[in-house]
Amino acid sequence: MKISSALPVAGVATAVLLALTGCVDSERTSSPAGGGQAECPWTPDESITTTARLAWQASPTGDLIVKDNGVLEACMPNANIRWSQFASGGDVVQAFGANSVDLGLVGSSPAAKALSAPLNLPVQVIWIYEVIGEAESLVARDSTIKGPADLRDKTVAVPFGSTAHYSLLSALTGAGLRPGVDVQLINLAPDAIPAAWQGDQIDAAWVWNPVLGELEKAGGKRVFSSADTAKAGNPTFDLAIAATDFITKNPQFIEQWTKAQDWAITKIHDDPKAASQSIAIAMGISPAQVSGQLAGYEYLAASDQASQQWLGGKLGNDLGATAKFLLSQGAIDAVSTPAVYADAVNAGPANSVGK
Repeated sequence: MKISSALPVAGVATAVLLALTGCVDSERTSSPAGGGQAECPWTPDESITTTARLAWQASPTGDLIVKDNGVLEACMPNANIRWSQFASGGDVVQAFGANSVDLGLVGSSPAAKALSAPLNLPVQVIWIYEVIGEAESLVARDSTIKGPADLRDKTVAVPFGSTAHYSLLSALTGAGLRPGVDVQLINLAPDAIPAAWQGDQIDAAWVWNPVLGELEKAGGKRVFSSADTAKAGNPTFDLAIAATDFITKNPQFIEQWTKAQDWAITKIHDDPKAASQSIAIAMGISPAQVSGQLAGYEYLAASDQASQQWLGGKLGNDLGATAKFLLSQGAIDAVSTPAVYADAVNAGPANSVGK
């Protein structure tokens, strides 16, 4: 799902992908839930029989800790939990449009797009997986590129429709550059970017780990990040959205799901070693690499998420501001009313769990 009029580069789409899956340097190599030995951290609710189709991504979120430890399956033993992996938030939004998922991870840019024309999807934001900082960055191969202003006449790769894409567009606009005119953008999935880099087909990329680390190992230098665009008034997030109808019909499931996510956030803060091992299993990297990535995000407990700064108020404004920017880039047909974005942010589950 493209969100700008940038032109793709012919030939890059057919480049040979660089294999990124690495050895997981951990005390274990599979989920502890794999043998059916997972335990619920609280009293299980056997009354829940919901069938839930969950969309996950290989990103360092609490979702991977929940999945690896089989928390949902242990706490709702009679529910039917179906996990499906997706490559990007844009893909997840498409799945919601096709009614093939009930709840899943998207960035704030795809979330804003889902709530805007022409999609106008009936979804709500119920959780902030993390606030994105330096974990998503612009990495350049040429030492003369020291920031967005130096990208004129350069070719930059980014996954279209992602939070990284939104951050890149806002950075270019802030530098007075026109995406697709002054700077050539190409739409590449993260795992396709290293091959384009090795083939000298791109000058820079705005992406996240593990690809970000791969490019740095290949000689690239970070020159700007989503922390910088946030300071400029364009913050980005990884969010959980769920179909409004699913939320309405399955309040007990949503309650348990939120408890599981809050448990995972506590694990990240209080037991980062165990948290890193769980995330490493899903991402196919070492726990040490995960530990380095966690510093690039801000992880919020349920009690914090329910506050006015986040789900309780400001996030709706942030989504509306994101939509306005997307409209300026031709990414959406129209911005919805402010009430649409405000009403689509549901602080209820986090508020209930955070009490």
